[in-house]
Amino acid sequence: QLQLVESGGGLVQPGGSLRLSCAASGFSLRDNTIGWFRQGPGKEREGVSCISSSFGRTVYADSVKGRFTISRDNAKNTVYLQMNSLKPEDTAVYYCAASSFRSCGSRWSLAADFGSWGQGTQVTVSS
Repeated sequence: QLQLVESGGGLVQPGGSLRLSCAASGFSLRDNTIGWFRQGPGKEREGVSCISSSFGRTVYADSVKGRFTISRDNAKNTVYLQMNSLKPEDTAVYYCAASSFRSCGSRWSLAADFGSWGQGTQVTVSS
């Protein structure tokens, strides 16, 4: 059974950091393109970052570029999202998702190619 499980969310003050993890079971994350998405209160889901299965190329939403870093640990079958300089507007439920495509593609943020999703982890940025 294919399963993605996110962890690492929590409450953090503005300017703080969190590292989210996306652990897979039942399949290898190395063979999949992995995306991080988020949905804030009253907002639509948006793409945050993506790492391709081919060459590990990464892309970021403009809103997080320079603050967030996506990475992959194949040995642990886990993808991470390191989030620094967090802002209140980063508050959201964060989801990871897997795509069988080998690259993120130009429309990755629309999430149409991502068929397997985790249950999400809450990130709250507040003082």
